Amino acid sequence: MIDFSEFEKNLSFVRDRISRACVASGRKPSEVGLLAVTKNHPVDAVDYASRCGLTSVGENRVQEASDKRAAYHGALRWELIGHLQSNKAALAVATFDRIQTVDSLKLLRRLDRFAGEGGKALPILLQCNSGEDPNKYGFAMGEGEAVLEAALGLEHLQVEGLMTIAPLADDPDVARVAFERLRDLRDQLSERFGVSLSELSMGMTDDLEAAIAAGSTQIRVGTALYGSRALFFDGEVN
Repeated sequence: MIDFSEFEKNLSFVRDRISRACVASGRKPSEVGLLAVTKNHPVDAVDYASRCGLTSVGENRVQEASDKRAAYHGALRWELIGHLQSNKAALAVATFDRIQTVDSLKLLRRLDRFAGEGGKALPILLQCNSGEDPNKYGFAMGEGEAVLEAALGLEHLQVEGLMTIAPLADDPDVARVAFERLRDLRDQLSERFGVSLSELSMGMTDDLEAAIAAGSTQIRVGTALYGSRALFFDGEVN
């Protein structure tokens, strides 16, 4: 785990990248949030983010996040950004303030059920495989309308927007196209259903500039902030 001073330097560099990307795209840096991805790092990583004024952290595994949240007593927003198995839905609802990776109708219904049982209105993002990558989770582009209609009909879920993970590729245009397709889908769905879908969570360490140019409202960054992950957590995936 890096020390706090190194984290501060890394954060300054990432914020500068975001600012420069916004200027190049004619956007305001205030329009793009930064989610610190603390997965596979100890709870100190969460503390670092809070001490520097970040308001949210992202985790990939439900049990890991649950354990960290129990150990950390500060006020931060916890977001799930990893694939969620439906049999972990109950613990995910209890652990996270928002779930970004809702990628099936079955999962939608289970999250709604457990949120209702917990007396919670759960913010979610719908994950779309806008890059059509067979190695990525998410709804297909053509399923967007049906999925959003189903989600909007559930009482205990609040759909705040869309999320995607771009395919890994040497060609930067691959990520750019995936991000632009998600933005266009959001615009179409927003007009069709009369909802804002204001959050577009897209872009990570290697492709944040392309994501910002395409309209991202939240960048998910781990490696550029914390360095290589120590894989300290040896628990069950999700």
